[in-house]
Amino acid sequence: MEKEQLKIFDENRNQIGVATREDVHKLGYWHETFHCWFIREEKGTVYLYLQLRSNTKKDYPNLLDITAAGHLMADETVRDGVREIKEEIGIDLSFSELIPLGIIDYCIINEDLIDKEIANVFLYKSSKSFDDYTLQEEEVVGILRTEFNHFTELWFDERESIKIKGFEIMKDGNKKIINENVGRNKFVPHQVNFYRTVIEKIKEKIY
Repeated sequence: MEKEQLKIFDENRNQIGVATREDVHKLGYWHETFHCWFIREEKGTVYLYLQLRSNTKKDYPNLLDITAAGHLMADETVRDGVREIKEEIGIDLSFSELIPLGIIDYCIINEDLIDKEIANVFLYKSSKSFDDYTLQEEEVVGILRTEFNHFTELWFDERESIKIKGFEIMKDGNKKIINENVGRNKFVPHQVNFYRTVIEKIKEKIY
């Protein structure tokens, strides 16, 4: 995976070449990703769906993240990114079913990683139940959901924790039901402004 080839860009989104995924994260090149957030409305309440990353992942293990997301390879277009949804969570969608939310640039820097992403962000209005998800367990071990309004309040400093419900696949293959409260520290540390921008863009499409 570290040897995968990704397109790299300057700060104005002009492509400047191709590099391995390892070098992209080590040297801090801007690169393209695909994000898709699932929401579902039930009885007047909008829920946002989150993936639980595998505890064997090199980056951000065992943290909550975007419903489905991944890197775009050097030979892929944004439309090709829809494959990430089927690969990670087993939901087979066409690109035309997704609602574009735009492109969001953001950067995460820590001691092991410089992650500069040009994120192509999409929304999917889902009618799927938890039983419809089939997880790529080396990548994703759980699907959880939370009330979208509560998620909004968490990232706009209006509450300290939110309730998440869903399931996690355990090492023995059995499903563990999750019903707990979590704070921001349980999420992949995308910039707060990234979460707030995504929330505002989702609001534009559902209200």
